[in-house]
Amino acid sequence: MKYYLYHIPGKKIGVTTDVDKRVIAQQGYKKGEYEIILTTDDIDHVSHKEIEMQKLYNYKVDTQLYKNLINKSNMKVNVTEQTTTFPVPVTKLKGRLMDLIDLKWDTHYGEFELTHDKIPWVLDNVVVSMYDSSRCFIYNKAFYEEFIAEEETTSEYGDMFDKIRTWASERGIYGKGDAKTQYIKLQEEAGELAKALLNDDQEEVIDAIGDMVVVLTNLAELRRVKIEHCIDSAYEVISKREGKMINGTFVKNTL
Repeated sequence: MKYYLYHIPGKKIGVTTDVDKRVIAQQGYKKGEYEIILTTDDIDHVSHKEIEMQKLYNYKVDTQLYKNLINKSNMKVNVTEQTTTFPVPVTKLKGRLMDLIDLKWDTHYGEFELTHDKIPWVLDNVVVSMYDSSRCFIYNKAFYEEFIAEEETTSEYGDMFDKIRTWASERGIYGKGDAKTQYIKLQEEAGELAKALLNDDQEEVIDAIGDMVVVLTNLAELRRVKIEHCIDSAYEVISKREGKMINGTFVKNTL
């Protein structure tokens, strides 16, 4: 058996026995977007080398050696773009999940990992297959939004949104304010932005945009949603949108 230690620059380092299936088909990377660091038939060597290289590149380090994880191969989940299916009835799912602790699998949204803290969520959100009651599944996007999305946006934006929420909470905005007043505040800040644009005042443009982001962060929180999730939801839509520029504005195509 050949084991391949692969590297997706800026993303991860992992081990597989089938590069085409795991890296190209499952994760969506093309040749040239990844590199093979090591090819060997020594599972012990490649398992330790994976951890060593993850630390070297400052990537997330696996909690278990690859050679220990593959012992769970008979219990692996079935994955499609939309769902992750567990081949057991709901009544036996909790026990199966305990057996699968630390199992990792690749999805359309990236790599998922099952840990103790995720089991309650899985049990609360699992759906029985309408075709086979001995199987149940979770939606990958829901899992991603619950455990990964905020972590990724925190990495991208730093902890700025958390700082804004802490500031607002300390001043009673969430306890005594409401979304309607924040919307009014947003319109006021939009007026300030319009004035700054008309005056070509770059410093005031920056200030007004920043103020609007603060207000939108608080408005989202008052509606019991994170602004990070709003941004992610909007991007998921616009990333697939096609159109053209007309008079300085992007106009989406209509059917």
